Amino acid sequence: MKRIVKNGPFWMFLIVLFALPVLPKPLHVPEYWITLLNYIGLYSIVAIGLVLLTGIGGMTSFGQAAFVGIGAYATAYLTTQFGVSPWLGLIAGVLLTALIAWVLGAVTMRLSGHFLPLGTIAWGLALFFLFGNLELLGKYDGINGIPVLNLLGIDLETGRHIYYLIWIVVLGAVVSVQNLLNSRPGRAIRALRGSGSMAEAMGVDTGWMRVVIFVYAAVLAAISGFLYAHLQRAVNPTPFGLNHGIEYLFMAVVGGVSHVWGAVLGAAILTLLQDYLQTLLPKLLGENGNFEMIVFGILMVLLLQHARGGVWPFVARLFPRGPQARAPNDVHPLPMRSKPAAGERLLSVDKVRKEFGGLVAVNDVSFDVKSGHIIGLIGPNGAGKSTTFNLVTGVLQPTRGTVTFRGERIDALNSREIARRGIGRTFQHVKLVPGMTVLENVAIGAHLRGRAGVWRSIVRLNRSEEARLMAEAARQIRRVGLEKHLYDEAGSLALGQQRILEIARALCCDPTLLLLDEPAAGLRYQEKQQLAALLRRLREEGMSILLVEHDMDFVMNLTDRLVVMEFGTRIAEGLPHEVQRDPAVLEAYLGGVE
Repeated sequence: MKRIVKNGPFWMFLIVLFALPVLPKPLHVPEYWITLLNYIGLYSIVAIGLVLLTGIGGMTSFGQAAFVGIGAYATAYLTTQFGVSPWLGLIAGVLLTALIAWVLGAVTMRLSGHFLPLGTIAWGLALFFLFGNLELLGKYDGINGIPVLNLLGIDLETGRHIYYLIWIVVLGAVVSVQNLLNSRPGRAIRALRGSGSMAEAMGVDTGWMRVVIFVYAAVLAAISGFLYAHLQRAVNPTPFGLNHGIEYLFMAVVGGVSHVWGAVLGAAILTLLQDYLQTLLPKLLGENGNFEMIVFGILMVLLLQHARGGVWPFVARLFPRGPQARAPNDVHPLPMRSKPAAGERLLSVDKVRKEFGGLVAVNDVSFDVKSGHIIGLIGPNGAGKSTTFNLVTGVLQPTRGTVTFRGERIDALNSREIARRGIGRTFQHVKLVPGMTVLENVAIGAHLRGRAGVWRSIVRLNRSEEARLMAEAARQIRRVGLEKHLYDEAGSLALGQQRILEIARALCCDPTLLLLDEPAAGLRYQEKQQLAALLRRLREEGMSILLVEHDMDFVMNLTDRLVVMEFGTRIAEGLPHEVQRDPAVLEAYLGGVE
């Protein structure tokens, strides 16, 4: 009963939406408004894909209108030239779009910065001019006489008839994207924007994930094109150019580019605003001139200046917050990897060297990490500690030397493969997804322990696995003492709590070796003591830890052995009390001692 009340506004929206075309005569909705609602629905489908691609995935695309064109032309050509069923035309359009998007995405998604949107503009224009120059597609005259859609024996020959199909597809797109985002691959997608290196270290193939969401956004655009073609009964290249690609992106941004329902709201705002201005301005300023575009542009600039997150966050305040992802209690635990014997040599760094041009950042450094030990890698700022750490974790490749883990060379592997072998890590500068809960952030660490992919997640065939992943994340959060913050947003935590959250996320990988990059940096004295107590407890539970740190006081009573670096070279190694008295270490830290 509580769930029905909580979702009351959503159900009210559905009731109004689906009742509009069939209201009795006194409340009869004119055909003109049904047409506007149809176009809002068509635009929403494309904008929802852009929310996934741009707002969540962080990849700006101006070319979605071209994918709308592929879906529209595929069904138009097949149904008019060969008389095939429009539904076969839909399948053909989706498959063709997915293939083209996969090829384009494999190239375009490798770009970064301003090169990525420029790349989408380039192929968007190429496809637009292809539509207009191919004889078989009717060049700029396009294709006419597209047949009416027939669904369950009903001809959808008017806007009022096809209205329901369009909005069912809109709702299906909303639900599918929300299902995806609240899943194992969805958490990986949400980490792409600003946390790609963290996602890679947790085992996420970020390059492949970018291509996947690019293809999915393109497929949604193609479905919109299919519906558009059978609504209009004719297609030509005009609606599939760069201008419309910019408008689709604008809809997503205005509504709220990080919110799925914001895409629907943005499509409604822009469609209604454009229609209103086209009616009002000629009466005020005369028929000559395209004044509506000028006024429209000014209004959009003002809107984005005062609502950079879009309009949806303001609307969302009126509704109760939906249910969050929860950690179940009674589920079968995830399998765990076998633990090494006490004292077994886990990690061996042998004469590792890293050169950046003429600069030697790491100079033939060697050390070992044994099972059940905490090893500290310390030194002054600029000593090469983090570079050595990155060589071990696959962020950098050594110029020469070897790194082996449990007898296997890993110095040529990337971060994903190293994580797969049982090495978990944290970061010198905290890397979280601030808008996700503590539970969801930690669950990213269990990415390699799940198997459900994008398509299973969309249709919610991943429920059993998802429950196990969430239960494991909750277990690790309790293990590090953050259970009070299980459902808080990660960005709301203090720095010390965020660093402990990173340790919980790394533990969720089920590592054999835990690598911590300056975990005490920026912490107050009491926070450092709590962190040290946590690390001692993990060692007692059998965890092996390599700790990169420059705070000698922090590591002196914590570690089993210390490796000291200065200017990229190992200057000392031994027990903490031995290192503390080493003349070379005193010289590095204190400038010498009398």
